[in-house]
Amino acid sequence: MSYVVTSVASTSAATAIPLELVRPTAGVEVYETDPIHEPCWSALVASHPRSSVFHSPKWLQALHNVYGYEPVVVTTCPPGAPLTNGLVFCKIHSWLTGRRLVSLPFSDHCDPLPDAANETDELLLQLSRQVDREKWRYVEIRPIAYEPGSRAGMSRGMTYLFHRLDLRPPERQLFQTFHKDCVQRKIRRAERENLTYEAGASDAILRKFYALLVMTRRRQGLPPQPLTWFRGLIAAFGSDLRIRVASKNGVPVASILTLSHKKTVVYKYGCSNAAFNPLGGTALLFWQTIQEAKHQGFEELELGRSDTDNAGLIVFKERWGASRRSISYWTYPESDTTSLPSWKKTVARRVVSAVPDLALEAVGSLLYKHIG
Repeated sequence: MSYVVTSVASTSAATAIPLELVRPTAGVEVYETDPIHEPCWSALVASHPRSSVFHSPKWLQALHNVYGYEPVVVTTCPPGAPLTNGLVFCKIHSWLTGRRLVSLPFSDHCDPLPDAANETDELLLQLSRQVDREKWRYVEIRPIAYEPGSRAGMSRGMTYLFHRLDLRPPERQLFQTFHKDCVQRKIRRAERENLTYEAGASDAILRKFYALLVMTRRRQGLPPQPLTWFRGLIAAFGSDLRIRVASKNGVPVASILTLSHKKTVVYKYGCSNAAFNPLGGTALLFWQTIQEAKHQGFEELELGRSDTDNAGLIVFKERWGASRRSISYWTYPESDTTSLPSWKKTVARRVVSAVPDLALEAVGSLLYKHIG
């Protein structure tokens, strides 16, 4: 047997043509398939215990439609057979950051979905050979539960902290685990301030969210993600996406965007008007999210990744009672995927703080497709 990389389209899987024969190895054939249009990928994502919202065809569709990335699944399952394993990637072609295979862009994490212990290392070994042959800059994976073996040839890259909140305890018990001063009191303050709450995915709600996002990203010294990205997410996810907004006297003060998948609600984006932060708008939104999630039968709230040096964000998540774990990204060949040096960050923040909103949004629209 040999490694065979095969391109499989959903309409012609039975007639897939092998693209390349790699050096003989121990009885493993490797194929590529389209995860957006291949129903077998949707079935694997629905059934596999490690799958997440980032594996879903909805997330992949948004990445493809907005940024032009090409999603692909690498699997040992032959054309026409049900998928029992797979690694999903996006092929990124950028004049700025090079040609890369990333699993997955703008995703906090994305585990391989194997059905045997050594499958993932075998697939990664094949991908490393493909990277060398086709002169890709690197291949990157972002797992939670998997660590590559030495045979896979991957190098540890950036490390983050990742937080989850268990929603299964009773609502009252959950509330009691929140930090009394920094969470419970802020929720009560928001109630006393009579902050209004709305949720949905209408264009009006999106506009409120995005205005706060631009404000927040400017405060952080970063350009905002393009508005088209959020419209793409809304189009792909439908009712599985919700934007929540808290307002004071008609003025939006805080907003968060969540996605849902299986038994998990994923907090993906948050923003606020810092002048109103003492009113507790963000705390109100998270509490509303938790209550709604519990009532709808969800069992977990993902609070996403944090840079290890972002103490404020880490403390914020843990004051909600979220548990932490360390996650590492892995690359082949070893690649510096870290952020800009500190002096460049300082220059970037000064530029961001000075340009008007429309210019800042334009920078984000141009930049983000290259940095996924």
